Amino acid sequence: MGLKQISQLYAISTKPVRKILGLMSGTSLDGLDLALCEVTGSGTETQCKLLKFETHTYDSEFKTKVRAVFAKETVNLEYLTLLNPWIGQYHAKLINQTLSQWQVNTSDIDLIASHGQTIFHCPHHQHMHVDFGDGTLQLGDGDQVATHTQIITVSDFRQKHIAKGGEGAPLAQYGDYLLYQSTQVHRILLNLGGIANFTVLPRNGQVDDVQCSDIGPGNTLMDAFCQRYFDVPFDEGGRLAAKGEVCESLLDLLKTIPFFHFDTPKTTGPEVFNLTMLEEMRAKCPELLSSYDVLATLNELTVWCVLEHIQRLKLDGTVQLIVSGGGAHNTFLVSKIGSGLPDDYEVSELSQDGVCVDSKEAALFAVLANECVAGGGSFSFGKISLPG
Repeated sequence: MGLKQISQLYAISTKPVRKILGLMSGTSLDGLDLALCEVTGSGTETQCKLLKFETHTYDSEFKTKVRAVFAKETVNLEYLTLLNPWIGQYHAKLINQTLSQWQVNTSDIDLIASHGQTIFHCPHHQHMHVDFGDGTLQLGDGDQVATHTQIITVSDFRQKHIAKGGEGAPLAQYGDYLLYQSTQVHRILLNLGGIANFTVLPRNGQVDDVQCSDIGPGNTLMDAFCQRYFDVPFDEGGRLAAKGEVCESLLDLLKTIPFFHFDTPKTTGPEVFNLTMLEEMRAKCPELLSSYDVLATLNELTVWCVLEHIQRLKLDGTVQLIVSGGGAHNTFLVSKIGSGLPDDYEVSELSQDGVCVDSKEAALFAVLANECVAGGGSFSFGKISLPG
């Protein structure tokens, strides 16, 4: 890194306000979320305002290429190596298209926060190799993104989290604490993505008091089941699940999955919660179930894992449960979660400074990139790639 580049980064770090484009691509492979954020300050003084948001649905070519390696224990190494720069170039193309549609010049963007595309997540409790610790792999080379957009790019957030002693996920702890901590009430930020996770913000707590953990399947099992058996990408509003009956014997079998019984914090992914696992459990079930019944049971599994983990928290007084992620649109799911909570829980969808249920994760990565360049300390994550 030359003196000119260091000076450029320093100038960005000292600006009172930074424009950061946060990217998120989840395990559902539905599309790339792009959140253009105006970030002020750093650390506990951070404020994040959403300026623009767009989700680019992935085309069939992208999905096919990624699924060839996604959550698979054995892959072609040459193919994997080639896919990494290709995804970076693909994301850069979507970024350039989106900025053009928004009529925003690349020179107006200070940073890109690129999550990349997770293809395998393997915390130690999952792989159990004695010689290795936690691991995770996201493709989408940040250098490719920076070069093809000509915007400084921060990436590899999860690798830095593992290097600091974490499991690489979930990373919401830091952004949630900086943006949503309250001195008046307990808050639980529940993200119903492919995997469900929550951030528990105790009333008037410090960052070390925050608990952030995956808690089980959010949409990943339901989405995969819908795609195979209903030929639709997801269960819109939970209407298909509402037509079925919960099978208690299948539900009880699913509840025996070891992940549910690990202490938090913990992480997981489609490597554990997938259709192969579901079919193995279904084969042990004595009942003959319709597809609607199986989907209703998967919906109930998500409800159960959310309520089970919340019950363990034993929070006193008013608790605000703030829901985000694609599962927030599943009204059947959210209503069942709400009906199972104590009376002193207030349930709402995320809506603050323009950040909403769909844009939250991309916005949180913008906050992490801001900390990487302008903050520091325990909130600093990511690798910086400069345009070439």
